[in-house]
Amino acid sequence: MNGKDNIDTIDDAVAAAAFRRLVRHLQQRHDAENIDLMGLAGFCRNCLADWIRDAGYEGDKAAARAVIHGMPFDEWKAKHQSEATPEQIARMEESLKKNGGKH
Repeated sequence: MNGKDNIDTIDDAVAAAAFRRLVRHLQQRHDAENIDLMGLAGFCRNCLADWIRDAGYEGDKAAARAVIHGMPFDEWKAKHQSEATPEQIARMEESLKKNGGKH
């Protein structure tokens, strides 16, 4: 630990509860589109789906996205995702540069 990052000191049950709360929050906030999350924070719902797979979730990419989105991704996309503007894409690309090659 480098003194600034003590995230690993949080009990796994507490961390899991916070993660579930974040996911449920995003499932209710359809107005926070993935492209906007990417532009602001460099991650989105799809990243969370990738991260649970990286952490050991045994489902495939589609199953992981359904867990995070609360429905199949194609359904979520049809209901809640609009076409990204060139400005949103540019903001996302700049934001991703801050991730140091990781998502």
